[in-house]
Amino acid sequence: MTMMGTFIKPMHREGIRFVAIFAAITLVLFLIADVLGWIGVGLTVWCYYFFRDPQRATPTKEGLVISPADGVVTMIEQVAPPEELGMGPEPRTRVTVFMNVFNCHVNRAPVDGVVTKIAYRPGKFFNASLDKASVHNERNSFVMRVEDGREVAFVQIAGLVARRIVCFVDEGTRLMTGERFGLIRFGSRVDVFLPDGVAPLVAVGQSAIAGETVLADLNGTEEPRRARIA
Repeated sequence: MTMMGTFIKPMHREGIRFVAIFAAITLVLFLIADVLGWIGVGLTVWCYYFFRDPQRATPTKEGLVISPADGVVTMIEQVAPPEELGMGPEPRTRVTVFMNVFNCHVNRAPVDGVVTKIAYRPGKFFNASLDKASVHNERNSFVMRVEDGREVAFVQIAGLVARRIVCFVDEGTRLMTGERFGLIRFGSRVDVFLPDGVAPLVAVGQSAIAGETVLADLNGTEEPRRARIA
């Protein structure tokens, strides 16, 4: 990778109109005052950075569950999947990855498989780091069936600033691990529900990279991961 490529990443097409709007506002601000114009330049650069869509090196070992989002693991709990998915009331291990406004917001498939269900539900816009956001906030929920028939669910949840969940796929779509399936604009989170008996291989407080960080191994026998903050 070149030095330029280290700092300048490709931008997802979803961001083009937003950057154009920020740039147009910046031109107007320069007509008013230079200091306002330079503030606009900073915000335009931030908008471009928000919609960045870098390449990722996705592990290819069969059975790995990979983080669908950039951010921090904020919760690992036993919770029933969203009722609209029809997966029953039994709790499953839920791994929550919270994205702030500086994280890359392109979301990637956590496993290889077929999208068997997509369920959108409108809602409120509480801070996505709060537990109640999983119940009350706008969300888009997915079920993917892997080769051995097990199901992995994951949920895009809008946050305090996020006002739009974007989905790139339909029911019946076959996705490879790390393939892009959607994004959430301006701050949010993604929950991953693991099948019964599958232990998380991340810990609360750990940073995650979409398409790269291993959340779990469907074929593994490791105990749940523990960590200390240093």
